Amino acid sequence: MSLPLGFSENPSHLLKAGPGFSLASVPTNASPGFDGKKDDGAASLAARAPVLAQLQEQLFAESRFGGTKSVLLVLQAMDTAGKGGIVGRVVGAVDPQGVKLTTFKAPTDEEKAHDFLWRVRPAVPGPGMLGVFDRSHYEDVLIHRVHAWADADELERRYAAINDFEAELAAAGTTVVKVMLNLGRDEQLQRLSARLHDPTKYWKYSPTDLDERAFWPDYMDAYQKVFERTSTPNAPWYVVPADKKWYARMAVQEILIEALNGLNLQWPAGDYDLEHERARLKTA
Repeated sequence: MSLPLGFSENPSHLLKAGPGFSLASVPTNASPGFDGKKDDGAASLAARAPVLAQLQEQLFAESRFGGTKSVLLVLQAMDTAGKGGIVGRVVGAVDPQGVKLTTFKAPTDEEKAHDFLWRVRPAVPGPGMLGVFDRSHYEDVLIHRVHAWADADELERRYAAINDFEAELAAAGTTVVKVMLNLGRDEQLQRLSARLHDPTKYWKYSPTDLDERAFWPDYMDAYQKVFERTSTPNAPWYVVPADKKWYARMAVQEILIEALNGLNLQWPAGDYDLEHERARLKTA
């Protein structure tokens, strides 16, 4: 399979958090596997969008004739890392009828009364769907670890529960793609500042963003633990440098394309007599 414009290697191979992965050693402003500049990145993103759209349409079409496959994209990141841009610029290039987007906010009182996966299970994409979690069940082992809302034993239970849950999804036909947008601390400060100096971005700013920024080292440690405990063959983590928004979007696009290509999707032949229908059409 040929590589897209500017890539010397598929980013999904370069960005997977495998054994021995160290978040602290990964630069946030790099563009692994890509030899071009920002303009080349924009061209590559545009050129590959129809490829992603066709694969998503094939996934959707297969489900209309008994197919059980689906894809779940999990997006996790520090504030301002660009999750919205991934949803808008990458996922937004496909047919929306085949997309299920779920944005997880702070749990409600009802949700708190149940196990942390209770509110997640109904959001899992059904056959033929590309599901997107903007934040996810991983909040329950990230912010809860950082703020000590759960003790060590409970956190270990949750890591195990997540692995079991994602293994269940894989067994049922859902390909789980987990992406952490790895934003640099200095870059985040610039993006927060931009939000406070542009009236069109005021709505994106929240004072809690600065509150959580104060715990940056703790969050990085919590992410490292997540990769160690939950990057599995069934559901690997991809850590995407996010200081360059254009690169992050391209990389996630390619990771999704590879995941969909791996499903060996086919156009359904239909459940009717093709020649008979063609003959009927001539007299219609």
